[in-house]
Formats: sequence, structure tokens, C-alpha cells
Amino acid sequence: MNSPRSWNLRVDPGVFKILKKMPRRDAEVVLNVIRLSPVNPFFGDIQKMRGGDNIWRRRVGSYRIFYKIMIAEKTILVFRLERRTSKTY
Repeated sequence: MNSPRSWNLRVDPGVFKILKKMPRRDAEVVLNVIRLSPVNPFFGDIQKMRGGDNIWRRRVGSYRIFYKIMIAEKTILVFRLERRTSKTY
């Protein structure tokens, strides 16, 4: 049976470090969103970031997941996770 995933997912090790420091419930929600992103990376509360080539951010509660979509390789690279503050953008 075919997997519903159509994209490859790569996560920067720094994202996992931040997940470990977050409250457990928030970390579970954010991790679940990251795991589901290969199904459709353009779904959810997303916005394309200015000044970057195919760099997007997804809002999950008070956290922001920043990722790059490499269309030719069909790969999603999650490279940053931040809590939304006045300094996030």
C-alpha cells in the first residue's frame, strides 16, 4: 500500500533541542504538526517569508515553525522553531 506522504522530511537537530525545552503538551502538538507536514506542506496557517527562496512559516499556537520547501527534490527542511515574541520576525 502506498504511503500518504509525498514529500521527504528533514529536521535540523537544533529544532529537537528546542522541543526538549518546551512544555510537554506544546512540544507534542508542534511535533505532530511537523510529522504531518510531508502530507501537504502548503496546508494550515502558513505564510511565505519575504527575502527567502521558498521559505515558509507555519503558526502553531504561540510557536512558529520555519521550513524550506525544495520542490525539485520534493523535500521539506524544518530549520527553525521559535516561540512568538516581538523579536520573532
